[in-house]
Amino acid sequence: MMKSLTTIVAAGIIAATITGCGGDAPAPAADADFRCKQENVLAPKWTCVPMVEGAYAGVGVARKSAAGMGHMRRVALANGRSDLAQQIKSQVKDKVETFTRTTGVGDAETVDTVNTAVSKQVAKVDLQGSKGVDVWTAPSGDLYMLVTVPEDTVNGVVKAAVTTSMKNDQALWQQFQSKQAMDGLEKEFPTK
Repeated sequence: MMKSLTTIVAAGIIAATITGCGGDAPAPAADADFRCKQENVLAPKWTCVPMVEGAYAGVGVARKSAAGMGHMRRVALANGRSDLAQQIKSQVKDKVETFTRTTGVGDAETVDTVNTAVSKQVAKVDLQGSKGVDVWTAPSGDLYMLVTVPEDTVNGVVKAAVTTSMKNDQALWQQFQSKQAMDGLEKEFPTK
């Protein structure tokens, strides 16, 4: 038994010596391809990461349809606008929450009221000014469309919604500002 155990240990040592300790991790493949691909073929970069300077951008996809290219364009545009709406809603919520938090009271009732009111106003925006700016047809016949809307258009609507919300909830806004003033006073002149 002792002799077979010694033989196994010796065989393990020899095998480790021959194969190495495994300390060298395999190098990443030098030919790794990180370019944008759709359906396993190279595609325009915007189909993977929609970005356009000065605009919100989204991608709409329409499956190949016997109804024709006109129908596919309308479907891709609608899907792109839906993608834009989701992005804008998320970004606006983050920006409004950041704005209200910078004033110092992140959990005030007014903050929630402003967020809700702005979200409702922005949700009503039908993305006026949005348009398809590029298209690409995949090998399967699916149509990809890059859809944009100018940031200025969206930002104007958001600013108007925030202002309107604050004016509509004047009593809450005054309470919010009053609390801010008291918090500021406490920070400047702390008491025990």
